[in-house]
Amino acid sequence: MNFTKIAQNRQSCRKFDNARLVESEKLDAVLRSARLSPSACNGQPYHITVCTGDTANNVAKATQSMGMNKFSTNAPVQLVISEMPYCRTAAVGAKLKHNDYRSIDIGILAAYITAEATAQGLGSCILGWFDNDKIKSICQLNEDVRLVICIGYATPDDKLRDKKRQDLEKIVSYK
Repeated sequence: MNFTKIAQNRQSCRKFDNARLVESEKLDAVLRSARLSPSACNGQPYHITVCTGDTANNVAKATQSMGMNKFSTNAPVQLVISEMPYCRTAAVGAKLKHNDYRSIDIGILAAYITAEATAQGLGSCILGWFDNDKIKSICQLNEDVRLVICIGYATPDDKLRDKKRQDLEKIVSYK
């Protein structure tokens, strides 16, 4: 599957099939692609905690306050992305340029994870609504959580939805 096809087929899965576990070789492929994602000064200022079983269920519950993300409990894998300190050169660059390279790097990481999940025939959903302290406790983390990514198989009735995006002319300009 080429990248354009992946981009066309990737969507935020809201209907995970809780009866289907993710095969270890598919999860490994997702994690190997994540390792290859670019980051400032190749510093990779993040850590991925792979949660399955009861841990995944507990993490999912920590994303569900105020009625949000009810579907996440059905995803058999929760990838918890926590922010780690910068490498020395990226830290200097971030300070001098007043730029948050870690957030950029974590965004790129999430794109690689979800693209490879799609290539593997898996559904994914990036969650930004969660209880940081609960997930840190569940996963025994010292650093703050920045994203949770649900991974699993979509149910057969989770059809590809039309993509609602702005027109290209609105988001791109040439100078």
